[in-house]
Amino acid sequence: MHIQIQQDMSYRYEAPVNYSIQMLRLRPLGNASQKVLSWRLTVPPFANLTESRDAYGNVVQTLYIDRLHDETKLALSGEIETEDTDGVVRGTFEPFPPVFFLRQTDLTMADDTIRLLAKETGHASQGAPLELAHKLMGAVREAVDYRVGDTHAATTAAEALALGYGVCQDHTHVFISAARLAGLPARYVSGYLWDGGGGDYEASHAWAEAYIEDLGWVGFDVANRICPTGAHVRVASGLDYLETAPVRGRRRGGGEETVEVHLKVDGGASQQ
Repeated sequence: MHIQIQQDMSYRYEAPVNYSIQMLRLRPLGNASQKVLSWRLTVPPFANLTESRDAYGNVVQTLYIDRLHDETKLALSGEIETEDTDGVVRGTFEPFPPVFFLRQTDLTMADDTIRLLAKETGHASQGAPLELAHKLMGAVREAVDYRVGDTHAATTAAEALALGYGVCQDHTHVFISAARLAGLPARYVSGYLWDGGGGDYEASHAWAEAYIEDLGWVGFDVANRICPTGAHVRVASGLDYLETAPVRGRRRGGGEETVEVHLKVDGGASQQ
């Protein structure tokens, strides 16, 4: 599948900012299921941009501005050729053994309700790891309805499950938390999803990956109850949202901030 991505981001401040820094995890890398044909990030001419890799191998572009400014505009565009591998991940940089991803974080820390969810799903799957992951995906999606605007970046897995609603970030955190309790290494993945249309999106997407013996890492898009397909573009992975967040930053001054994001993801048949 041929995926085209365009994203415009603007950050406006009510008063001048004298210093700002943003860490961007926006650029996808190639693997067995995706080939990056082109990728371009445009930043203000007065900004400084460096590029590195984090501990997981994700591309991190650091943008910093050390002069007065009242607005920062970013624009990216890219084309990616993808292949449907039924969610099985191949060809990614793996600096850590799967057991590392049994570690819980503040965002995925389990409570009694998540423990019960993991226990019931484990019994229903009779210990088969792949079946466990699929049943867990369904159970989490049944327990957490999709609702935009009522959770935020700091909402924990336990809080989202107690609320009974959230977005893809929340579905992913609950799945990861329960999977780890059940003995399945699991991690958070950020990326893009084409839903078959051509309209604008409010945000990028997120899903989980679980490590299945004899298969390796397998993706589970809990929000959509599917394993990732050729419509998914994988960008970054880590223990939770904070380690894969598309944009994180700090600034000095500026007062109130207004953020606008316009994202367009389009897809079609692969080019020959």
